[in-house]
Amino acid sequence: MKIKLDENLPLELMGLLSSHGHDVDTVPGEKLAGRDDSTIFSAAVSDERLLMTLDLDFSDVRKFRPGTHPGLVLIRLKHPSRRNIIQRMHQVLLSESLDDWKSCFVVVGENKLRIRRP
Repeated sequence: MKIKLDENLPLELMGLLSSHGHDVDTVPGEKLAGRDDSTIFSAAVSDERLLMTLDLDFSDVRKFRPGTHPGLVLIRLKHPSRRNIIQRMHQVLLSESLDDWKSCFVVVGENKLRIRRP
């Protein structure tokens, strides 16, 4: 799966995702840090990459309808520290195939996933 990590996620997540066979780019690595959400989303769509973020501006499933983009993952943890994000995504990667999230809107919560499919 091709993935783009938003600037609000720890760079360590890139290594974790890569170790599971994913092709990962980051917003800072592409010199998009500080750019508006529409620019970042457009870059993800243009590169056909699932966008992974903490940004609630991407939380409107009506605006980001499944099937209209390569995929969007919103990570929503009570305490979104680097450690907690990495730990939760490690758990997810052990039980889920991110390839199944293509074109989906996914919310990763503390103990559950909500996946809206096209």
